[in-house]
Amino acid sequence: MAERRVNVGWAEGLHARPASIFVRAATATGVPVTIAKAGGNPVNAASMLAVLGLGAQGGEEIVLASDAEGADAALDRLAKLVSEGLEELPETV
Repeated sequence: MAERRVNVGWAEGLHARPASIFVRAATATGVPVTIAKAGGNPVNAASMLAVLGLGAQGGEEIVLASDAEGADAALDRLAKLVSEGLEELPETV
């Protein structure tokens, strides 16, 4: 299973707008991805309610994971999005 550990780059954490950006980006990768707080239970990264339910704060470590084909590239792009607090999924890393 591929995994990336990153700190949330949005000051407000994964709430409202940042969560929406992240969920759209996770869906756009076409790869099933999970997200979890470090040491927590993973949830579907494409589910807005699940991501909001994490309550991930700015600066907090999260874990992105997937065992699907193409997972490494998808996780790299999502990790960059989250760690840098970007407004959209980067084309490349």
